[in-house]
Amino acid sequence: MLVRAVTVIMLTLFGANGDAGKARAGAAASGSHPSAWSIGPIIRGRNYSQGMPLRPTLGRNGEWYFDLPRAPGSVHYVTFGHGSLEGKSRIVMRYRIKADRGVRIVPATVPQLPSIITLYFQRGGDNWSGKRRFETYRWYATFASQSPITPGVHEMVASLNGNWTAVQTSSARTSPSEFRNAKASADQVGFVLGGGDGYGHGVYATGRARLIVTEFRVE
Repeated sequence: MLVRAVTVIMLTLFGANGDAGKARAGAAASGSHPSAWSIGPIIRGRNYSQGMPLRPTLGRNGEWYFDLPRAPGSVHYVTFGHGSLEGKSRIVMRYRIKADRGVRIVPATVPQLPSIITLYFQRGGDNWSGKRRFETYRWYATFASQSPITPGVHEMVASLNGNWTAVQTSSARTSPSEFRNAKASADQVGFVLGGGDGYGHGVYATGRARLIVTEFRVE
């Protein structure tokens, strides 16, 4: 009887641990847990988001956040490995900006211009050159960008049938086959921060400021 009772307890514990593991894996795949996200980009070993942790921080109510750096730091790309976007229709992000009074969030490259936040995805296998075929490996929902980045509660919604723009001059309208291929072979999904001379060229805050993601969905 004792052996049987111990066996039942052990099986129950293993089952609970297995369920918890599956839940964590599902959260990572959906991007709902900050451990799935990376703050970068990291290109040839260099992280372009200077003065930032590699991962966001989990909040008390399931949201996740990161504190915006001050100069000379900057934050550029915030992404997770979603995989293919084939069959998906849109990306939705709800977020909140908290900042001390008078604090501004500005582009790292041209601080006098407005900051911008933009939904984004990247095709797998990108070499980050932005040249030749790789010009259509990174796509930005510039039609749904929000600018400037200001305190308060915000929502961005980007249809995956919208006119996304690529690294240089291509768009979903001018390069429809490349856009379809990029969606089908997508790897990273998320958002970028910038302004000035590039949508993902980074921002910093002039004082204390925090970006809190309350919801991010690919549906």
